[in-house]
Amino acid sequence: MDFSIRLIDPKKELKKFIKAQWNFYRNDENFVPPLLADQLKTLNTEKNPFFKHSEIAFFIAENKSGEIIGRIAAIKNDNHNATHKDKVGFFGFFECINEQGVADALFTEAEKWLKSKGLDTIRGPVNLSLNDTIGLLIEGFDSPPVVLMTYNPQYYITLIENAGFSKAKDLYAYLLDKEDYLTEKLIRLQSAIRERYKITVRNVAFRDKVQFRKDVETLKEIYNGAWEPNWGFVKMTDEEFDFLAADLKQIAEPDFTFIAEIDGKPAGFVLALPDINVCLKYNKSGGLLTGIWHLLTKRKKINLVRIIVLGVLPEFQKTGIDSVLYYELGVRSEKHGIRYGEASWILEDNVMMNRALQTTVKGKLYKKYRIYDRPIK
Repeated sequence: MDFSIRLIDPKKELKKFIKAQWNFYRNDENFVPPLLADQLKTLNTEKNPFFKHSEIAFFIAENKSGEIIGRIAAIKNDNHNATHKDKVGFFGFFECINEQGVADALFTEAEKWLKSKGLDTIRGPVNLSLNDTIGLLIEGFDSPPVVLMTYNPQYYITLIENAGFSKAKDLYAYLLDKEDYLTEKLIRLQSAIRERYKITVRNVAFRDKVQFRKDVETLKEIYNGAWEPNWGFVKMTDEEFDFLAADLKQIAEPDFTFIAEIDGKPAGFVLALPDINVCLKYNKSGGLLTGIWHLLTKRKKINLVRIIVLGVLPEFQKTGIDSVLYYELGVRSEKHGIRYGEASWILEDNVMMNRALQTTVKGKLYKKYRIYDRPIK
């Protein structure tokens, strides 16, 4: 078909790049429109501290009528390459009509840009890093995504694989049901471990500015320490973590964000968010004020929390403290009238976490996501 691809100037056309996403989900009942203000903030190279060490280029494909029929971002993450001693570039924010030629051309343009930066592999979808939203949905198209998880048409799998990409890693999402979750085994196990190690649990102090600042430092220490051995992980800088914490503070429920301590020392924490996508799927325009209105008027529809982070410092990972964290979240969710949880995302080869979710809390593997690689020619 007749189309062209061009590099856009984000200072002039970033909103156009973001709004193009709506073109590809017009008849998809599972699509949850992103908040425009949130996307603009995330992709603002002057405001997001991610761009103090990384670069991005935005490309759009347009047909002869000027309609956007595809988009992609190419990302050079210097902190990733310094950490992993490789030369991997990333693609993200990929959307495309069901035309292989358009998809191929988008990947080629992203690849050219990454090659000009000295990189030898293109990996994605990653929006912007593994600390953000990542992965292509490959199984589980029968329900909308939960908060801060990705969603895409099923034909994207074919577009990406036909473009020469191969699997780099799969990511799992588990559905948890309180009917199975709070088992007698879990109750006994966490009680014994709590007593043995004198574990105490406290909420993150969202409403105390001084203590909240201290708690953010604690969360950052645990997060960076617990995830450091994981595939593709890159430590967040202080500014990046603060940037994230400021955003999460706006939607977090204090009961779902808590720290476990052993002998007064922080050992692990849970960050779980109510699934506000249940409300935002009605926010068709992506506007901030209308989004807030839907959150206020439809909040009672929320019946799921997403476990975004359940992290334990390496020196405490064999204590069984994770069972205390799972139990505590289950009890708190029940108190709020919430039945379901989603634990996501989990690396396919994270043996300990997958085992705990399958056996300790009886989670059901119900969605899979994939990250792809392709050598740059």
